Amino acid sequence: MINNKKRRGKTERAETRKLWDENPVKIPLQKSRKRAVVLVTVILFCFAAIFLRLINLMVVDHDKLSQRAAQQYIKEKVLTPQRGVIWDRRMRELATNIETDSLFAVPTQIKDTRTLSSEIGPIIKVSTREIDGILSKKKKKAFAWLARRMDLDTSRKLSQLKERFNEGEIGFVKEPKRCYPKGEIASHILGFSNIDDHGIAGLELVYNDYLKGEVESVTVGVDAHGRSLARDIKEAMPGNNIILTIDEGLQYIVERELSAAMEQWHAKAVTAIMMDPMTGEILALANRPTYDPNYPAASGPEYKRNRAITDIYEPGSTMKSILACAALEEKVVSLRNMFDVSKGTITVGGKTIHDVHKHEILSFQEVIQKSSNVGAVKIGQRLGAEKYYKYIKKFGFGDKTGIDFPGEVKGIARNVKSWSGTSLAAMSIGQEIGMTPLQMLRAYSAIANGGSLMKPYILSDIISPSGKAIKKVVPVVERRVISRATSDKMKEILKTVVEEGGTAEQASIRGNLVAGKTGTAQIFDPKIGRYSREKFASSFVGFVPADNPRIALIVVVFEPKGATYGGVVAAPVFKNIIEHTFAYLDVPMEKDENRIVLVSTAE
Repeated sequence: MINNKKRRGKTERAETRKLWDENPVKIPLQKSRKRAVVLVTVILFCFAAIFLRLINLMVVDHDKLSQRAAQQYIKEKVLTPQRGVIWDRRMRELATNIETDSLFAVPTQIKDTRTLSSEIGPIIKVSTREIDGILSKKKKKAFAWLARRMDLDTSRKLSQLKERFNEGEIGFVKEPKRCYPKGEIASHILGFSNIDDHGIAGLELVYNDYLKGEVESVTVGVDAHGRSLARDIKEAMPGNNIILTIDEGLQYIVERELSAAMEQWHAKAVTAIMMDPMTGEILALANRPTYDPNYPAASGPEYKRNRAITDIYEPGSTMKSILACAALEEKVVSLRNMFDVSKGTITVGGKTIHDVHKHEILSFQEVIQKSSNVGAVKIGQRLGAEKYYKYIKKFGFGDKTGIDFPGEVKGIARNVKSWSGTSLAAMSIGQEIGMTPLQMLRAYSAIANGGSLMKPYILSDIISPSGKAIKKVVPVVERRVISRATSDKMKEILKTVVEEGGTAEQASIRGNLVAGKTGTAQIFDPKIGRYSREKFASSFVGFVPADNPRIALIVVVFEPKGATYGGVVAAPVFKNIIEHTFAYLDVPMEKDENRIVLVSTAE
């Protein structure tokens, strides 16, 4: 039985082996094929998906993705140029630049806006709400200014604070900041620029296109931390430098004396201009009140106003010299003509004009010397309205001088057709006509230089960063207004009338002859519709040395308190400025006994 079992087992194994040999992988192969089909299908599908995605990225979304990549790995860098330097005539810096820190934020990197705002706000003196507003408005941006061109102390405080924030939230960049090293000196000449280095006032505005330089934007590659990969980025092209006709030393002298006069007379304002009468170059120009161009926001408009070219005033008796020039040029008078002014008054068109002091019979020269209003009206009547108006215009009144300053006004010189029956008399004594201090100084410079009206200017040269001359200004004669003979006669009148009986002895200068004229003009008050009895413009205008003038100077004191006459208020200021100017310029004395010789009003 056992053997039978063994034989059956062998038989079964043999049959199984035979079956396997005949169909060895029938069942396993069917399952394997199913798996292979599934695997191949999945692989092909994945490749198709990847291929379609690549097509989408490389073709459909190419521009958008390229732009996004550029934003991440390419940054635009704005190169801020250095503004050009402003020098005085002796190459001393009046306006320059210093390097400062500017603070920026990266809104996309800031995690706690409120904390950052509360920490930074008090240091940069900006409210938390304002900083929050800036960051919220640019929350999707990678850059936002928080403070520009900060002072050193603010930068130091922020540098210490920066360590408390996450890397990349805030940062600093170096920017040039306009600096006026002399502070208030020449502020009304220079003006100032804004936070973006654009000229806002004065010469900074007039010559902004020359001074500002060329702002450039360049693209640079950056790494994952935003660091520039560029190593050789050139600086932006700096602005051109300019040289002025101003002399810093003379400017300082003028400003110092104006400050003293402002304090002494408790005046509303004081203005002075110094000019070379032969060329028209402005050597100094100043106003009080004034301001510091380093901090322009700290002062109001009244402090920034350049009254020398923007304020119109009635000149009073300084206008009598213009009248005298016209009368001599037209030969309606001679130096020996006599005028009866014994009444001390004259009535014209129902208006009575007075002399301050009564005189008897005066020569033409004495009318100017003693500043007789009655005598001036009689000279005006001889000259006539048409001829007088012709010389008013020839001397440049009623027209801008063309000086390179913003805001210049042309003054008031009404056409003769609009004159009333009293206008000729009024204009003969310097009323019913309005001018700027610069216009009056230019007219006296014409008397000083032999009769030529010069165009005043304050720019001397424009120099490129490489030192090349771009522009050079030369003196310009606009026209001849009087003959040299008339000029010589007027010089003699103005320099010989400081004898006993003259009214401007306080302006005399030991060693050098001076020619000039004072004026005391009532200021018209529109509120009451007439000339004020309390408000005056006291002035002095002249030139020195009288025979060979090097300096022409005008001083106008608006609304002085305690005194009003130009000979008392303005003439001493003129004297002090000239004495210190001649010491500074080392001008020798002509004669030890010489004294200033001028005519002043006795209005």
